[in-house]
Amino acid sequence: MKAIGIVRRIDGLGRVVIPKEVRRTLGIRSGDALAVFVTGEGDLVLRKYSPIAELSEFAQEYTASLHEATGQTALIADRDNVIAVAGGSRRALLGRPLAPLVLRAMQERKVVGPRNDAESDLLGLGSFVIAPIVAESEPVGAVVLGTATGERPVGEVERVVALTAARFLGRQMEQ
Repeated sequence: MKAIGIVRRIDGLGRVVIPKEVRRTLGIRSGDALAVFVTGEGDLVLRKYSPIAELSEFAQEYTASLHEATGQTALIADRDNVIAVAGGSRRALLGRPLAPLVLRAMQERKVVGPRNDAESDLLGLGSFVIAPIVAESEPVGAVVLGTATGERPVGEVERVVALTAARFLGRQMEQ
């Protein structure tokens, strides 16, 4: 474990302030959930919690089904990274940070696309649709369907499929 030389005291309610520099470095935003762990050596570990990542095995199977049904590259992301991929370069996409367009779609809780312009290249996809996953009125991730430039572009059918998948995953998160 890396020591960073910052000491914080616990207040009367048992709270500790995580320094702004640490939050910024780790991408922790106001309202983010943190998972708390205690190691065998007695160390306290805080880890950014991703409810979608809890479903990573399920998400991988779900992206495989989306890919088989649509023929498109299918991605599922949590609030920070791509957590499941089917039909595209898994090695290049899995764990990749989200593009600003995906983050904006999640924040605005709006479906983006279908977009079919090489100018808006997203994660190597020239044609795509983004559907935010919302659980308990909070954006927790996104479903992306798309193809590389030059392949059959996404259309209204893929938009409906991505939106349906996002709503289904959102309901799974609420249970």
